[in-house]
Amino acid sequence: MIKKLLLLSLFPLLCQADPYPQNLTVPGGVAEINLGDSHSPSPNAYFNHNRVLVTERNGQWLALVGIPLAATPGLHKLMVESTAGNGEISFMVLDKHYPEQRLTIENKRMVDEMTPEDLRRIESEKISMEQIKSTWSQHPADTNFTAPVDGRLSSLFGLKRFFNNVPRQPHNGLDIAAVAGTPIMAPASGTVIGTGSFFFNGNTVFLDHGQGLISVYLHMTQIDVHTGQPVYQGQRLGSVGATGRVTGPHLHWIVYLNKEAVDPALFISSDIPRLAARNTK
Repeated sequence: MIKKLLLLSLFPLLCQADPYPQNLTVPGGVAEINLGDSHSPSPNAYFNHNRVLVTERNGQWLALVGIPLAATPGLHKLMVESTAGNGEISFMVLDKHYPEQRLTIENKRMVDEMTPEDLRRIESEKISMEQIKSTWSQHPADTNFTAPVDGRLSSLFGLKRFFNNVPRQPHNGLDIAAVAGTPIMAPASGTVIGTGSFFFNGNTVFLDHGQGLISVYLHMTQIDVHTGQPVYQGQRLGSVGATGRVTGPHLHWIVYLNKEAVDPALFISSDIPRLAARNTK
């Protein structure tokens, strides 16, 4: 049933060879919004007071808006500042149902038996990760992603998660299962803006791809890059592991746009069928 659900959930993503993420205007999705002729200076765009990635496509300025998982269906507004004046563009967010996932975590300290020291560490790490997530670099963003690890899809984005029957935050990334030690590669060019060992996330790497497009790699067994290092697409970041809160070795891959976690599958839609097919074997 899980394998069938996985393939059905991914069916709309089949085979879109595009250097831009798939346009999917649902909570946790990405909205592509045309901002006008690119012969004029690049406009600035804001969603929920956060700066939005603007890129050029086919002679037009294009805003790539990360839609929060908590967004309510209905009309939303993008604020635009340009040389022609300021204005707003309305776009529709459609509803989407994300299924439940229930996991058993043997180490109860990772679920509901944290020590006071653990709680202080977790709070400190939240602040650090929020600062990293807020990184904005003005240079053009590299949105042409490839899959960061060769494995199989083991858990989809957006799932309503329960650990030992305790409700937790929805799954904010895409899990790709692979043997421990499998190389993790940069999906696009970028700069390493953080590394470290975190309570829940384990060994983690953060990449800045430009204009608020940030990708994160969790549970690594080894980190092979350092903060401030530029990386190119296909460069090794480290290897798959099982550090932090896990049930087995895998890569938990997060993609942020305008500080919102969005579905990484939208950035590698042409490769999703290959990764998903491994769940039928």
